[in-house]
This record gives sequence, structure tokens and C-alpha cells, in this order.
Amino acid sequence: MTRRHLLLTSTAVAAALFSSFAAPLALAQDNAGQPIKLVVPYAAGGPIDVTARALAERVRESLGTVVIDNKAGAGGNIGADAIAKAAPDGLTIGIAATATHAVNPWLYSKMPYDAGKDFAGITQMVRVPNVLVINAARAEQLKINTVADLIAYARANPAKLNYGSGGNGSAGHLAGEMFKQRAGIFALHIPYRGANPAQLALLAGEVDFNIDNLAAAAPNIRSGKLKALAVTSLEASPSLPGVPSLSATFSGFSIDTWWGLVAPAGTPRPVIDRLNKAFVAALNAPETKTRFGALLAEPVPTTPQQFDAFMASERAKYQQVVKASGAKVD
Repeated sequence: MTRRHLLLTSTAVAAALFSSFAAPLALAQDNAGQPIKLVVPYAAGGPIDVTARALAERVRESLGTVVIDNKAGAGGNIGADAIAKAAPDGLTIGIAATATHAVNPWLYSKMPYDAGKDFAGITQMVRVPNVLVINAARAEQLKINTVADLIAYARANPAKLNYGSGGNGSAGHLAGEMFKQRAGIFALHIPYRGANPAQLALLAGEVDFNIDNLAAAAPNIRSGKLKALAVTSLEASPSLPGVPSLSATFSGFSIDTWWGLVAPAGTPRPVIDRLNKAFVAALNAPETKTRFGALLAEPVPTTPQQFDAFMASERAKYQQVVKASGAKVD
């Protein structure tokens, strides 16, 4: 091969390499006038949707228009599948949540996507503690003021306690089963069609206790209708002064509600990094912390690698919890 041929070949290789990197780099710099679609796998109006819309507004200057696309159904699987099957060009991203990326892979007999392989993490967004609550009147009647009191009563009165949840395989159901396992007690699980009916049942005295999302339970805790015994996060919540965490009783006990941002697998790293930079800045903004604080949601920005590792650890944890609960959706 002549020196001229070598030069031409080297030039062609360099051009090809530049071309392969130029597209994602260009996309990482701008969206070519196209809006980014952020798929929320739940209905509009809920906490996940509200936080997604708040962040979409805050990244407008750095990323351009971000349009929210609500795709609810099948416990979040429909929306998550839409994210997984989108083009990996950075123009479609979405929400990954406890259900879609940690619980559903073990709860559903057939999944339309692979939660571990079909997504690339961008950043975790928020964490919301769950809280063990008991009907306040019932607590007074049974003299239950602490987690230890509840456990002692359950052991002394087998088969007398029950608890409610938003349905089989819901966060409240799985947290309740994990609590029962660690405490060595029995309480009959009564599933309702959603978290709100479950809380109404608790207020009406139909069930004895629930493990509910703190944001949903807080108004009735503050009004005195529900008594908070413990939060299910590793540490106590500043939103509930004086209420301990269950990890103080059971080391390592941790079941939080969380969600974050993901892109389809194969999205170029420069695009992921640009998205991460914009959304982490938005999550760290004082205005975001104030707004999310009103929802009792704590911003927890991470690197893409940290969020990927976190989701993997959550899947491993819930594999055991779902199996022990016996919950299944066919």
C-alpha cells in the first residue's frame, strides 16, 4: 500500500469516527428545534406527574421545550414500555418508579420490557417515605402508642389485626408483608382498589393499620385522625418530628416510594450526561426543594451510574419481598 493510500485510508477512518460521534454530540448541544417528550406512566394530577411538570418548566432554558406525555395503565407498564421502545436519540425520556422498575418485574407474569436492560438511568428525582399509621381512635382503645405496642398486641392477640392497602402487589401491601415478616406477627391483608379507598377504610375503622405514602397520610395525621407509629425510610423524616423510623426497630428496614428519569437503552452517553446536568441543576434549585417539600417529596439528584445501581438494588430487594408476599398479576 502506498503512502497516498495510507493517508486516504486514515482520512476516511477519521471521517467515519467523527461522523459516528458528531450526531450524538450535536444532539447533546441542541434538540434541532424538536421538543423532548417526557413519558409519565401514570395519570395526570398525581405526585409523579406534578413533579415531572415542575422539572419540565425548570429545564426549559437549558434543554428547550419538554412536553409531558401521560401513558397510564397496567401498573405503569404501558408508559414504561413506550420509553423502552422509543428511539435512543434523547428526544424521548421518561419516569422510572418503584413499581415500574423494581416491583412489576416480579409481580407480573409477563412483562413487555426488561427493567434491567431496556433503560439508561439519567438521575433519581425524589424519595417519599411511607408511614405506618393506625386509626387514632383504635390506637387509644388498644393503648397502642408505639411500634413495640403494636407488635406486642399482635402477638398477644393472634389473628385479630388486619391492615389495608391499595391492592395486591401495591407498595402498601409489600411494605406490610415486610413488616409482618420482620416483626414475626400475623395481620390479615385486605386489598382495596387504590390507596385512597384503603385510607378511607382505615379512617372508618374497617382496618387496623396501613403503611401509606407519607404525602397521602400527612393531612389525616396532622388532623389527629391517624396516629403515625413509624416511617419506613432508613432515617426519621423531618416532616414528622418525633416519629421514629422502622429501621430503629428492625435494622436496615427501608421501603420508600421513589421515582427518577430514564432514557431508552443505547442513548449516547453525551446525551445522557447533558440531560443529567440539566435535571440535577433543576432538582438542586431552592425553588424545586420548596415546591417538592409541599408534597413531602425529597429531591435526591444522582449521577446516571448511581441511579442505575440504585434501581438494580431495588429490583433485588423487591424480588424477595414479592416472592414472600405471594402476590402475582397474570
